[in-house]
Amino acid sequence: MALKGTAVLSWGDSWSNDPSGFVSSRVKNLNTARNFVCFGGFSGNRATKSVEDENPAKPTIEDDVSRGLYKDLSLTSLPKPLSVADLTVTPNNDTKVRISFKGLPGSYSEEAALKAYPKCETLPCDQFEDVFKAVELWLADKAVLPIENSSGGSIHRNYDLLLRHRLHITGEVKLVSNLCLLALPGIRMEQLKRVLSHPQVLASSDVFLSKLGVAVENVDDTAGAAQYVASNGLRDAGVIASARAAEIYGLNILSNRVQANPGHITRFLVLARDPIIPKTDKPFKTSIVFTLDEGPGVLFKALAVFALREINLTKIESRPQRKKPLRVVDDSNTGNAKYFDYLFYIDFEASMAESRAQSALGHLQEFAPFLRILGCYPMETSL
Repeated sequence: MALKGTAVLSWGDSWSNDPSGFVSSRVKNLNTARNFVCFGGFSGNRATKSVEDENPAKPTIEDDVSRGLYKDLSLTSLPKPLSVADLTVTPNNDTKVRISFKGLPGSYSEEAALKAYPKCETLPCDQFEDVFKAVELWLADKAVLPIENSSGGSIHRNYDLLLRHRLHITGEVKLVSNLCLLALPGIRMEQLKRVLSHPQVLASSDVFLSKLGVAVENVDDTAGAAQYVASNGLRDAGVIASARAAEIYGLNILSNRVQANPGHITRFLVLARDPIIPKTDKPFKTSIVFTLDEGPGVLFKALAVFALREINLTKIESRPQRKKPLRVVDDSNTGNAKYFDYLFYIDFEASMAESRAQSALGHLQEFAPFLRILGCYPMETSL
């Protein structure tokens, strides 16, 4: 079946009616507006601000700790993570691939970037939003973004950002993480009273930490926690982070592989301004997002378009639409009923160069009011 409405499936088009309810950062200056480029990225010398959540939470003690991770960066020679306020366009004459990631040097996201591109130049960013902006502003060529891991599941914030921004998925990286307990030189394990790390890392190490009998503190970045302990000389605090973080920040490794499950795997996406050309010479994966109208069995029908063509689904994720989260349906039994209205994210094993993938999406488009291809990219088949 041929695809109808090719604009719906176009990878580079802008949507005037995005069901997610996300609104891109508006350019408030004519000079900046003139530099808006066709892929949805920014150019110009004027800084823009990150799009913040509609209802920001009140600061907590954990937030204070996370903010403290970055206050001492001037004490080291390490690069400061970018925030949107730093994103001004500069010429890039470097032949190396520049990859943006969230966190400090030594984070697992940087490790994933180096696995995908061993000779790349990494660009640390303060927030996930800034990781996207760095590519849109041409400060970086690509971005590496964690999307799910084997212990904590999906990272929902990044699914939302995939729809808000116009970057394309061009690859994936599966990283088997070695979670290490780190501390200052000369500190023994029994001297530790608390351990700092990312909540998902702490959850993956809960058995080890329970036996250790220490308090745990959530922070935003594993490498940031290592930098915080090292720069402040915290002798009672340990960190769970990478072996590379220990080397960068001058910490000792007290214990290797402290995760409860030895196979702690995180899946990362590689993002770029332009899509790659789909091929059939190797296994490809395609990621899409779509909405459905109300009706009995409509999700079953959506999934059946892939089953009918023997296309394997590897991931399905649903997220409530922000702009219009509730759908009112006239129910003969209860009157007007209200249901959540969802966006559905699906990964399937097929290349857009294959007729069966094109046929499946053409069929899906017949009853999906909104459909967007997030990327078609080679699968990582080995760890």
